[in-house]
Amino acid sequence: MGKRIIAQRRGRGSPTYTIPKKRLDIRIAYRDVGGRVVDIINDPLRNPPVIKVAYDDNQTGYLIAPHGISVNDRVDFVKPLSSIPIGSKIFGIETYPNSGPKMCRSAGSFAIVLSKTKDKCVIQLPSRKKKELNINCRASIGMPAGDGFKEKPLIKAGKKWHIMHARGKLYPRTSGSAMNAVDHPFGGSTKPGKAKTVSRHAPPGRKVGSISSKRTGKKK
Repeated sequence: MGKRIIAQRRGRGSPTYTIPKKRLDIRIAYRDVGGRVVDIINDPLRNPPVIKVAYDDNQTGYLIAPHGISVNDRVDFVKPLSSIPIGSKIFGIETYPNSGPKMCRSAGSFAIVLSKTKDKCVIQLPSRKKKELNINCRASIGMPAGDGFKEKPLIKAGKKWHIMHARGKLYPRTSGSAMNAVDHPFGGSTKPGKAKTVSRHAPPGRKVGSISSKRTGKKK
């Protein structure tokens, strides 16, 4: 009899796949009030560091730290797309006005402002895809700090385990093609033996590989 695959065991909700409860409760949100940076915080759930902002109305908030920021700097890098020049690098982009930062929030990722009209702005995402947004959507100028964090070697396996465990990831993880046929649909000597594309309506035990993919293979 076969075993439950990882996709099935993950749905059980055991502590193996759960993010530890001892974590910072940081919510990234934009405000229309000026402020200054009072602290730079390392959030285990994010690649870039987070800055703590003391706003002029005596309230505090958190933002993703841009490259080159330091304590006591004024927060003047968050602006609507209508005020950002064409060709600028931006991150933490809103998908609609007042939605909060949604896109390009990982360390080193940024979009580029391509063109603007009276009520629309076209940006180019890191995937080279172009997206049209409302001109009143806000974004941060620059790029998130922490770029190049993957260049430093981890050296110890335990260090990698702690990093993955803090994000609720299973580590180390065995590939499906390295398992036995009773443990995974890709297991056995055929490698993987079945098509890597699977229907969106397949049962959980079969829903592995490329789920409802439009195309496969490297783009030419």
